[in-house]
Amino acid sequence: MAQSDTRPPKPNQRPQRVDPILLGALLILATLFLMFLGLSRGYSPYSLGEIWSILAGKIHDLSGHILFSPSGAEEARITTIWDVRLPRLLAALFAGAALGLSGAIFQGILLNPLSDPYTLGVSSGAAFGASLVIIFSILLPYESLSFLAYPLATAVGAFLCSLVTLFLVMLLASDAEGRLPAPNLILAGVIVSAILSAAISFMKYLAGDQVSSIILWLLGSFVAKTWTEALIVLGFFLPSLFIALFKAMDLNIMTLGLRSAETLGVNTGRTRLTLLVSASIAASASVSVAGIIGFVGLIVPHVVRLLSGPDHRSLLPLSALGGALLLSAADLSVRVWLPGEIPVGVLTALLAGPAFLVIFRRKMREIARAY
Repeated sequence: MAQSDTRPPKPNQRPQRVDPILLGALLILATLFLMFLGLSRGYSPYSLGEIWSILAGKIHDLSGHILFSPSGAEEARITTIWDVRLPRLLAALFAGAALGLSGAIFQGILLNPLSDPYTLGVSSGAAFGASLVIIFSILLPYESLSFLAYPLATAVGAFLCSLVTLFLVMLLASDAEGRLPAPNLILAGVIVSAILSAAISFMKYLAGDQVSSIILWLLGSFVAKTWTEALIVLGFFLPSLFIALFKAMDLNIMTLGLRSAETLGVNTGRTRLTLLVSASIAASASVSVAGIIGFVGLIVPHVVRLLSGPDHRSLLPLSALGGALLLSAADLSVRVWLPGEIPVGVLTALLAGPAFLVIFRRKMREIARAY
C-alpha cells in the first residue's frame, strides 16, 4: 500500500524580484546601446569613432571648450548625425519616458491596471488640442508665428485639452460615493475618445488638401523631429518626473485605500489632483510632438512592476526608463529594419494590443472572483 504524502504544503513564496538599482543600470545600458545603434544605422552607416568625433566637435562648438574636432568629417555627415538622427532619437527617448511615467502614475493613483493615457482618453484629448492648433495654423497662417512658438503652442493646446478630458472621464466614471470603478473608467474613456475622434475627423475634413499633415501626425511618428520638439518634450517631462518622485511615498500609502491614507496623514484629494495633472503634462508633451502612440504607458509599468515590485519610489523612474527604451527601439525598428517607414504608433499598437487583451482578461477574472 502506497504511503500517503504527509509533508506539509510549501508556504507561498514571494516572486523573485530584481534589485531596482540593478534593473535601472541595465535599462540605462540598453538605452545607451540603442542610442549608438540609432546614430550609426541607416542609409549612411557610421562608426563609433566617427559618431564620437562629430558629437564632441559639436559640443566644442557649443561650449567653447577644446575637446575634439570632427576629424575632417564631411559637413553632410555631421548634419545627418547632429540635426537629423540625434533630435529624432532624443524625441523618441523623452516621449517614451513621458508615456511610461504617465502610465505608472495613472495606474497607481486610480488603482486600475488598465489605466494609461490611451485607454483613459487623455491621449485623444491631447490629440484634439494639438489638432486644433494645427488646423488653425492651416486655416489662419500667421507669418509672425516663430519656429519655436508653433511646437510650444501645440504642446500647450495638447496639455489643456488632455486635462479637460481627464476630468471629464473621471466625472463620468465616478459613482455616488466618489469612487472610480475600473469598468466605469474604461467605458468613460471609450465614450470620450469616440467623441473626440469624431471632432478630429471633422477637423481633417476642414483641412482639405492638407489633411495629410494631420493624418500622419495622428498615426504617431518621429520623422523629421527637431531639437526644438525634443527639448519641448523634455521640458514638460522633467517637472512631471520631479513632482511624481516627490509624491511617490504618498502614492504608496494611497494604494492601501483612501481612508487608510487619510488616517496616516495623506491629503488624498490634493495628492490625487497633483499627480493627475503631472501625468497629463507628461502624456500631452509626448502626444503634441509625436502624435498618438498607444499602449506604451500601459505595458511598461506592468513589466517593471513584475520585475522590481510595486514601490513607486522605484517604479516611477524605472517605468520612465522602460518607456524610453521601448519607444526608441520601436522607432529604430521602423526606420532601419522594417520595409518602408511605417508610423511608430502603428507598430506599438500591433505589438502591445495583444498584451492589453491579456491584462484586460486577467482583470475581469479578478473582478468575477471578487463577486
